[in-house]
Amino acid sequence: MTASASPRSAVINLRARPTQRELLDRACQATQRSLTEFVLDAACREAERVICDRRYFSLDGDAFDAFAAALDAPLHDNPAIRRLLARKAPWED
Repeated sequence: MTASASPRSAVINLRARPTQRELLDRACQATQRSLTEFVLDAACREAERVICDRRYFSLDGDAFDAFAAALDAPLHDNPAIRRLLARKAPWED
């Protein structure tokens, strides 16, 4: 079962100002989606952006040594990576 097909069982409660709720309701109506779908999609998109944008991470000594070794290792030809890097990024269209 994929993440999108698995049953929703976790509850998230939100409090919003009436103007925020009205804005969300208008957007839901315009996109023909439920409030749950709209809010979850927007929140997950932002969460992915935040996680992908992390510039700082910490490693213990052994993990750092393995990381440094991987960075220092010679590159091997990888046609799939070459094709991926040759494509335009989705935001460049």
